[in-house]
Amino acid sequence: MADDDRDVRRSSAPSLGTLHALLGAFPLAYFVFAFVTDLAYTRTYNLQWQYFSIWLITAGLVMGGASIFFGAIDWLITRKSGGRAGSGWHIVLTLVAWVLALLNAFIHSRDGWTAVVPEGIILSGIVALLMLAGAALSAMAWGRDRR
Repeated sequence: MADDDRDVRRSSAPSLGTLHALLGAFPLAYFVFAFVTDLAYTRTYNLQWQYFSIWLITAGLVMGGASIFFGAIDWLITRKSGGRAGSGWHIVLTLVAWVLALLNAFIHSRDGWTAVVPEGIILSGIVALLMLAGAALSAMAWGRDRR
């Protein structure tokens, strides 16, 4: 019976890891493009760029929440089986980025120029950098696990 449980853990962990990686790509793109649309807003003063930013941040929060959920389940399963050493920084960076993105969504819900400048664009840049760093750490950990 114990062998059957280990087989279930081994077979479910790769599929959850794949789902986590697939869902994790969306908030990365959404948050980076939110920063780009914030930059576009500061250059053009066109309110549509501000609307794009909040839509992208909201979509990033939704997909990021799903990614964090499946990533936490994957981490709990692989932690019990002794896998994925060094994924702690990826988890910390992703959670910090998600919380800052939530704060950024509240800031972007203000009206006009103050929704983006200066706090909104700063938070968008920080979230984008944290997500890129988390993705790089995740890719390096995944590469180590594949060897």
